[in-house]
Amino acid sequence: MVYGRETAETIALQALAWLAANEDLLPTFMGASGIGADELRQSAADADFLASVLDFILTDDAWVTGFCDAQRLPYAAVLQARQSLPGGQQMHWT
Repeated sequence: MVYGRETAETIALQALAWLAANEDLLPTFMGASGIGADELRQSAADADFLASVLDFILTDDAWVTGFCDAQRLPYAAVLQARQSLPGGQQMHWT
């Protein structure tokens, strides 16, 4: 299942809120993305930025399960939402 864009953005916003509430993980995300606190708030409406939030969470299975457990989402939801945001189309190499 691939989500519609609006649902995908909602899941990404939930992921951003989850990151912001995690005082250990938020600095890691901010360091990896190079974004500051003020930019973080302003970027929340940008679909490309929301895609990067999901990309970040997808780099660690523990983050995926932690987020999905907190939001009561299936573990596949993060990848499915990511596929509906800019740059999320899977490449087919055949």
